[in-house]
Amino acid sequence: MMTHLAKSRRHELVGLELERHDASAAIGDTGAAWWALQRAHILSQSDLPLHLRVHWTMLGYAVRTGDLREVPGQTLRLALAPIGSLTRRIPIGNTGRSNVSAFEPMAIPADLRAAIDAETRP
Repeated sequence: MMTHLAKSRRHELVGLELERHDASAAIGDTGAAWWALQRAHILSQSDLPLHLRVHWTMLGYAVRTGDLREVPGQTLRLALAPIGSLTRRIPIGNTGRSNVSAFEPMAIPADLRAAIDAETRP
C-alpha cells in the first residue's frame, strides 16, 4: 500500500512527465512527447485516477496529432484500466501505447524503477 508521501511523490513524478510531454508537443517533437507520456503511464499504473488521467492525455494527444491507430487503442485502454485495477492484473511496466499489447508486462527503465522502489522503502 502506498503511503501519503509516496502517493504525493508519484503524482509529482507523473506531473513532471506530463509537463515534459506538453513542452515536447508544443514544439512538435512527437517522439519526445510520446516518450514522456509512456513514462507517465508506467509511473501511474498503481493509482487508478492517475492512470486514467494519463490515458486521457494519450487519447487527446492522439486525436490532436491525427494518429488513427492510437485513438481506438487509447479508448480501449481507458475501458480496460479500471478492470485491470479491480482485478489487480495491471501489466507492470507497460508503456500504454497501442503499438504494444495492453496485457504485456515490460521492463521498467532504471530511473523509474528506482523511483518506484523508493516508495516501498520505510
